[in-house]
Amino acid sequence: MSVCEVGKAGWSYVLDEPVRILVADDDPTLCEFASVHLATPTATIVTAPNGAAALEALRDAPFDLAVLDIEMPELNGFELLARIRADSALRQLPVMMLTGHDDMASIDRAYRLGANAFSSKPVNWRLLSYQIRYVLRSSYMEQQIQAAGHNLASFRLTFAENKLLRERCEAALRDARATCAQAPAAAACLERIVKSLSEAIEGDVFAVPAGNAATLAPEH
Repeated sequence: MSVCEVGKAGWSYVLDEPVRILVADDDPTLCEFASVHLATPTATIVTAPNGAAALEALRDAPFDLAVLDIEMPELNGFELLARIRADSALRQLPVMMLTGHDDMASIDRAYRLGANAFSSKPVNWRLLSYQIRYVLRSSYMEQQIQAAGHNLASFRLTFAENKLLRERCEAALRDARATCAQAPAAAACLERIVKSLSEAIEGDVFAVPAGNAATLAPEH
């Protein structure tokens, strides 16, 4: 697409999926710009004037991402980020740091504390929107991978449990076939079957009605 074609292209929203974003900055003008430039029909922007207010907002309602200025009163951005990562309910929240300081020390400190991205002032709001979308999608993919790992572990456990259950059921049926060959012991055999299978599945779903005892006849 040429430069002219790009200029004629229709306007589109970058943040086009439902999302709640907290922007924390002590500059009221920047907060106002954030509300104007980041908000879309599906993106809700909430602003906070300092770190303490931002932390309270994060604890009061769910957010999908936080954009934190580094230099703020009460709690600066670094302190707020540390609080977020130390909070069990918030530690998975994606966080972007926003600051006029683009020195190496500030960048390194932000990432050491657990920032997901770092953006400098003055803000290019269109670019920031794309950065936010990228961070949100990366965070979602990471959560999906973690969930898949948990599901796999659960599947392995369930498979082992089912294998044990099958082994116990097979042992019970072998016992039944061997014992039921002797008619006088048939009643005691069925009692052992019910007890063994009930222990295996924590319920008497394998209990055999008296009228169905013939179905356990020995194999020939």
